[in-house]
Amino acid sequence: MTKPLSTFERKMKNPKFKKIFEEGYKELLFSELMISIMEGDDKSIRDLAREAHLSPSIIQNLRSGKQQDIKVSNLIKIAHAFGYEVILEKGNERLTLQETTKNSKKHLSVVAAA
Repeated sequence: MTKPLSTFERKMKNPKFKKIFEEGYKELLFSELMISIMEGDDKSIRDLAREAHLSPSIIQNLRSGKQQDIKVSNLIKIAHAFGYEVILEKGNERLTLQETTKNSKKHLSVVAAA
């Protein structure tokens, strides 16, 4: 005897529903990750904004899921405020993304590591 499908399992068989669900889930994951790290580090929106040199509204919009896209430079600033690095990894190659200031102009730099 086969086990009947749950409502969720039946809904996920619909390609349109599945696509919408997966897009929303990805947005939720970043928001939930941010909330969890902020709570773990006991950082308020204002504290994080000050440390990352961003406006509190940017932090609030990312945290609430209202803003769905994030600039790489903002991601790096937020990661650094929490003590993390942003790393791109492919096979044995690792690239660390950093925001640096040179002659009052900010730019992204990549540090290669083996």
